[in-house]
Amino acid sequence: MTSTNSQSGIDVISRKDDHDGAVDRGHGVIHLVPTEQDVELRQKAVKTKAAGVEAVLKSFQYGIGEAGLLRGTLPMLQLNQAQGFDCPGCAWPESDTHRSSFEFCENGAKAVAHESDKRRATAQFFRDHSISEMSRHSDYWLEQQGRLTEPMFLDEGASHYQPIRWEDAFQLIAEELNNLDSPDQAAFYTSGKATNEAAFAYQIFARGYGTNNLPDCSNMCHEASGRALTKMMGMGKGTVKLDDFEKAELVFVVGQNPGTNHPRQLSALQTSKRNGAKIISVNPLPEAGLMGFMNPQQVSGMLGISTQLTDLFLQVKINGDIPLFKGIIKQLVEWEDERGDVIDRQFTEEFTEGMADLLANVREASWDQIVSRSGIPKNQIVQAAKWASETSRIIVCWCLGVTQHRNGTQNVQELLNLLLIRGAIGKPGAGACCVRGHSNVQGDRTMGVWEKPPQSLLDQIEKVFGFHPPQERGFDSQRTAKAMHEGKVKVLVSLGGNFLLALPDTQFTAEAIQNTDLTVRIGTKLNRADLLTGRRSLILPCLGRTEADVRPAANGKPARPQFTSTENSMGVVQSSQGKFAPASKDLMNEVAILCKMAHAVLGDRTGIDWQAWADDYDQIREGIAAVIPGCENYNQLVRQKGGFYLPNGPRKRNFTTPSGKAVMTVNPIPKDEIKPGQFAMTTVRSHDQFNTTIYGLDDRYRGLYNVRQIVMMNEADIAEQGLKPEQAIDVESHFEGETRKVCGFRVVAYPIPRQCVAMYFPEANPLIPMNSTDEFSNCPSFKHTIVSVRASGTKH
Repeated sequence: MTSTNSQSGIDVISRKDDHDGAVDRGHGVIHLVPTEQDVELRQKAVKTKAAGVEAVLKSFQYGIGEAGLLRGTLPMLQLNQAQGFDCPGCAWPESDTHRSSFEFCENGAKAVAHESDKRRATAQFFRDHSISEMSRHSDYWLEQQGRLTEPMFLDEGASHYQPIRWEDAFQLIAEELNNLDSPDQAAFYTSGKATNEAAFAYQIFARGYGTNNLPDCSNMCHEASGRALTKMMGMGKGTVKLDDFEKAELVFVVGQNPGTNHPRQLSALQTSKRNGAKIISVNPLPEAGLMGFMNPQQVSGMLGISTQLTDLFLQVKINGDIPLFKGIIKQLVEWEDERGDVIDRQFTEEFTEGMADLLANVREASWDQIVSRSGIPKNQIVQAAKWASETSRIIVCWCLGVTQHRNGTQNVQELLNLLLIRGAIGKPGAGACCVRGHSNVQGDRTMGVWEKPPQSLLDQIEKVFGFHPPQERGFDSQRTAKAMHEGKVKVLVSLGGNFLLALPDTQFTAEAIQNTDLTVRIGTKLNRADLLTGRRSLILPCLGRTEADVRPAANGKPARPQFTSTENSMGVVQSSQGKFAPASKDLMNEVAILCKMAHAVLGDRTGIDWQAWADDYDQIREGIAAVIPGCENYNQLVRQKGGFYLPNGPRKRNFTTPSGKAVMTVNPIPKDEIKPGQFAMTTVRSHDQFNTTIYGLDDRYRGLYNVRQIVMMNEADIAEQGLKPEQAIDVESHFEGETRKVCGFRVVAYPIPRQCVAMYFPEANPLIPMNSTDEFSNCPSFKHTIVSVRASGTKH
């Protein structure tokens, strides 16, 4: 299955009986996304409650199945503990005062089992499987081959990876990088699972080499959140702490599916609910975890007794968030105009600016347009506004359903406007909760992984390390793909992740990657980015979070265990130390890999002893303390039980904007571009998935099993299109005269608004245009693509 990309002159349609869309650049035919063939789709009723005993059983079933009885269970007892290791899954925080003995969720258990896998992808595996043959299998199959055990090299024109010594791998990277015409012909991509020490060393390496080309996964997810928060509050992070959920009286959960993506958040929402808070869920799809939660750490939850979380479900149309929240604010302003007690005037006059323009905008807004574009009846909008008018202890949580739009930054800004007019910032039980998806994506940015670094960071790097870092803005993820496609970037180094499938427009991204001279990926398991590569490719296997990182005894010194650190969604930095035997004696921590790579490439050009950094992470942390604001005495603070909080000005009503005040914004209602017969398509993750990693083929809460190439559509729309449930259909996207197409997907009836459809990420990525991005953050629009559908085999 592939996409059409008229921009690059390619017009390819996926079929089951040929290789259209596969690519052959000397390594054999490589398939981008193999078509599911002869697979039975099973569908059950959509669930209305999440977790409970089934989640516990699934956690241990997955862990024992992949890692065995001991390795599949013992690491879970160390997961998210004060002296254990940080979950490699999401970034939801732990309590400051109490941690249970089972501080993990089903997805965390899957992430640990993914690392603890007893299976091995050894050199013999690569001898037995060409990259062409591997590409015929699904991404789930690739994950199931087990842990990588030693460095592997794919030479130009070769069909199989071969083992390579670490020293030779580093030397090859050094030769490629040092022979480029410009440092800006290289890009250094970062996954959100990289630790603080790895992220800091990585960005110092890249800048010491001479480039700010530091794309990262944040560019594709919460970049819009960071841009909105920085503009309006002076800091690109959320403002709440976990204990604010105990004090909140109203919680909005917007564009988010915590039951699948952040299950431990459900416990916080349950606490809010039991303390009397009301919860409003805003989403195009009903999500089980937001309807009912069976807490698996409580007897009632294990008995199947659930807490009803959602008091009001606002089933918004795709990209209907701005009109919805504009409607809520409009109703508040109308009440303010009537009785004068709704807007927190004391807060707004002392701490904000821009309110006059905001009030004028919402007064002029049309209720008919608000209702039509949001898809929410006015009486429900009024109900949400009534609850918001009755308290200022309001938390607004959001995730990618809000950010991954062409107006993603403005979506977030409208949510923040509601908090500001109610004075719901910088007080207990109130604030902005930007729910990060990957375990250390927020920490990566704190540590300086950013293609557009502030001048203060560059100046401090020069002051501390003595070299002059590059001043020009680098490439983000989308611009890196375009630069590779144009031949401007020749080497791509990936610290984890799956650059191929994390980006939109899979065909375009594939061509871009194959246009490079060298691709290097550091990771624990195979993914499709290891099969569709540059002219040459390296796989550098690393330790997982669960595994012990011990420097052997030498020169009279005893063996020295190393640890790393991470930052969660609420700005807490804490240590993480694996305890279990590595999957292979040839593995290194990602920190050591990067430092040894930097030593091979840079030598002593930066004045940094990279080998010393590789051997002792305390030395890296001394660098962090000297460069990163709020990290002074980092080595001491991170060793504290539970870690420490980074500074957060807006949490104390200290807004570091140019004016020193929080800035209200005017955000226009997006134009309705959906024509008759077209649909707004959003991508979603399944329950057996974390980002691009596929743990299994079931989406238990949505009642969909065994198949991922599906289109969820309203039953009335299916009938109106002359289709039948489970029928094979083709989907075509439309953007600025370009079309892209995938074929052979199956349509299923699902409770989603009319003229809206949902498809799985990354299978739907070929439909999403590379240039369809947010104006302000350049975040791709994974959550809003215009599509049309036809029965397979009929003409579009």
